Amino acid sequence: MKKDNSRRSFIKSSALAAGAFFIVPRHVLGKGYTAPSDKLNLAAIGAGGKGTSDIFNAYNNGANNVVALCDVDFGQAAKSVERFPNAKRYSDFRKMFEEMGKSIDGVTISAPDHIHGIAAMAAMQNGIHVYVQKPLTHNIYETRMLTEAARKYKVVSQMGNQGASNPGQQQMIEWFNKGLIGDVDTVYVWTNRPVWPQGIPVPSGNPALPETMSKENWDLFIGPADYVDYHPLYHPFKWRGWWNFGTGALGDMGCHLIDPPFRVLELGYPTEVECSVGQIFIKDWTPEYIPEGCPPSSHVQVTFPASKKNKKSIKMIWTDGGIRPFHPDLIPADDPIGEAGSANGVMMIGSKGIMTCGTYGLEPKVYKKNGEVLTMPKDYKTSNKNELLPEYGHHVSWTDAIKAGFGSKEHRALTSSFDYSGPLTETVLMGNLAIRSYQMAKKNEKGQLNFDGRKKLLWDGKNMKITNYDDANQFVARNYRDGWKLI
Repeated sequence: MKKDNSRRSFIKSSALAAGAFFIVPRHVLGKGYTAPSDKLNLAAIGAGGKGTSDIFNAYNNGANNVVALCDVDFGQAAKSVERFPNAKRYSDFRKMFEEMGKSIDGVTISAPDHIHGIAAMAAMQNGIHVYVQKPLTHNIYETRMLTEAARKYKVVSQMGNQGASNPGQQQMIEWFNKGLIGDVDTVYVWTNRPVWPQGIPVPSGNPALPETMSKENWDLFIGPADYVDYHPLYHPFKWRGWWNFGTGALGDMGCHLIDPPFRVLELGYPTEVECSVGQIFIKDWTPEYIPEGCPPSSHVQVTFPASKKNKKSIKMIWTDGGIRPFHPDLIPADDPIGEAGSANGVMMIGSKGIMTCGTYGLEPKVYKKNGEVLTMPKDYKTSNKNELLPEYGHHVSWTDAIKAGFGSKEHRALTSSFDYSGPLTETVLMGNLAIRSYQMAKKNEKGQLNFDGRKKLLWDGKNMKITNYDDANQFVARNYRDGWKLI
C-alpha cells in the first residue's frame, strides 16, 4: 500500500498521461477543486456485459479515472471503449498488472465466474482494491482464499451483489430485530433462472471464432479451465451453464436471493446439504448423462445451526428452473410471493409471521399471524447516503471506502466486503457442490452407472470438507491449467 500512496502523493505515471506532472495539494488549488490525487485510477477486467455498468458506475461521472480495460472480446465491450477511449486496452490481465499495476488503485472484475478468483488474487497481491461480480468465485476454496487475502493485503473489497446496498434489506433487519416474525425455521428461495441453454448435450463441431477474437483470445478466455474449442454455446453469456466456466442458476442468482436471509438471520457455515435435479430424456427410459453441464433445474436444501439472532436451526430450500414454492396460509391466494409475478423471491417462515422479498431485497413485506401486512414506507430513512445512485451506490460506496482507506468507517460500512460476501458465496457454492456430487456417476462391473453421491452431505465448514462422502470433495476446488494457478 505504501507504493500506492507514494504514487498518488507525488507523481502521475507517464503510462496514464502524455507527460508526468506533480500533484498540487488541494489547499493550493482552492475550495471546491478536486485535486488529481483525489481521483482513483480504475481498471476493468471484463468490460462488456455486466462489466459495462460496473466500470461506468465506479467511474461515477468523472469522479474517478478509467485507465485500463481488459477483455478477450472487445466486440462485446464496444460501449466501454467508446466511453473511455483513452484507457489502455489489454486482453491479458496478467500483462496489465505487470505493466500498470503500480498505477491502478482499483479494479472491477466482471469476467466469467472461472476467472474471478485468479484475477482478484493477482490484483490484491499488487495492492489493488477489488470489486468482484457475484458469485465471488467459481468454487469454495477460491472464495476462502480471497476472503483471507483481502485481510492479508489490506485491500478494500466488494462483491457485485448490489441488492446488499438496497435499503429494503435494512428494513428487513429492523423488522426481524423487533421480533415481528419470531424465530425462523424454514427459508424458501427460488428463481426462474436459467434463462440460457442449460441441461443440453455438450457442444460439438468447430465453429469459427468471432471476428473480434483470435486464437490467443480464446485461450485467455479458457484461462484456468480445461481447454475446449470455441463454440457460441460457451461465449458470450452462455458459459454460465457449463461447470468448466460457470456456476449455473445458483451462482447467477443465489448471491442476490440468499443474501437477505443470510444477512437478516446472520447465518454462518451450513452443516448439511442435499439436492435433486431435473432430468432430460432424449431417448425413452434413458436420462441424459451430462456431468459437464449444469442441470435444467435443481432443488437444494441447506441446513444451518441456530445463530446468535435466531434460536432455531434453519432449513433453507432453493429451487430454480422456474419451480417455486406454494403460498403459505398467511399469504392471500391472490398476492404474489416474492416479487411481482412470483418468478423470483424469498420467504422466511417464522413462529409469528412470514417475511418476504424479491430479487435484491426489493418489495419487502411481513405477513403477521393476526392478519396485519407490513410494507416498507415510501419515506423510509436509510443509512445509505448513495441510495439514489445507480445500483444503490454499491460501486460508489466501494470507491469512497478506497479513498477513506482500509479499516475506515466507510470500509466497515460496506455491505458486501469479502468478510461478509465470502461466507455468503460459500453457502451458494455449497449447493453446487451437492449438485455436482448428485450428477457424478461410476460404472459398476456390469457397465451400469452408479450414482453414489445422491445422499445428504455433511459439511465441516471450518475445514472445507464433506465428511461422509470423500468423492464430493473434488468439487471444493478445481484443477488449474499450467500458468493459471491460484497462488
